[in-house]
Amino acid sequence: MEVLDQGINPIFTDPDPDKAREFFRQKSRAMVDKRMTEKEAVEKFVHDGDYFAAGGFGANRIPSMIIHEIIRQRKKNLGFLGHTSTHDFQLLVAGECIDRCDAAYIVGLEARGLSPNARKYVQAGKLKLTEWSNYALDVRLKAAAEGVSFGIVRSILGTDTFKMSAAKVIECPFTGKKYAAVPACWPDVVAIHVHEADMYGNCVIKGISVADLELARAAKHLIISAEKIVSNSIIRENPTITAIPYYMVDAVVEAPYGSYPGNMAYCYFSDEAHLAEWLKVEKDPEAFAKFLDHYIYSSANFEEYLEKCGGLKRMEELQKLENVVEA
Repeated sequence: MEVLDQGINPIFTDPDPDKAREFFRQKSRAMVDKRMTEKEAVEKFVHDGDYFAAGGFGANRIPSMIIHEIIRQRKKNLGFLGHTSTHDFQLLVAGECIDRCDAAYIVGLEARGLSPNARKYVQAGKLKLTEWSNYALDVRLKAAAEGVSFGIVRSILGTDTFKMSAAKVIECPFTGKKYAAVPACWPDVVAIHVHEADMYGNCVIKGISVADLELARAAKHLIISAEKIVSNSIIRENPTITAIPYYMVDAVVEAPYGSYPGNMAYCYFSDEAHLAEWLKVEKDPEAFAKFLDHYIYSSANFEEYLEKCGGLKRMEELQKLENVVEA
């Protein structure tokens, strides 16, 4: 197929569907107990140099517990899927875990402002970037989930986003129309935070799923953190609400408040005071280093981090904020 134009930046993952198929052919589909701690899950499935992706959107339903453990274990040279990534991107840059990124939305924490440290990290050239739109990244994941090497979009044609991407312009063999071909993306490891899961990995997500259904189906290895682990009988009572089935999942981690300080729909609101503290302390490298040591490196696990942030009392306050009923 003739390539009419193409973006100037590299592809960070291999879009060959046959190589992906060979991997998935060897992957176990057994319905077994997959419960483990965050430490065990990260040690087993996240390796230096892997391409990593996190579920959720912005600061909503992000797998904070798993990302904290990635930082704590000092994983390095990771690739990252920046699909509207705010605090999760901020965390990974703070730990200097990532060196390349497919970026649709990064650095900014939406209405909260820009992360000073993440901005400095990018401007210093510590992160190789290839740019995409949110939709283009979703189409890349859909192509992977479908087992093909590329998907097509029209919306980035004629934009600087296309220029800074790795997409290619092709001609439709049926109509002669021009489309942007975007390469399939199979992340090496993905972490997704959900509301409920059983020990096998059957997952329930309440509220919007964003691109997580495609992300789960594209993932070579999938770590699930769940607010609550429920029995398989509860899953079977209403199987149609299972968003992610067990055979895609490699690890299940029980993670109450596992998206903190992000928002978890129907469970707890984001801790805006703590996120503001991040943005403030990042302006001073020395103070920021002490901040990271206090909250992440010197915490044995995520539970200790939560205690340092106010413990159950603070979590209950955030639960009330999320579930305010107006008269």
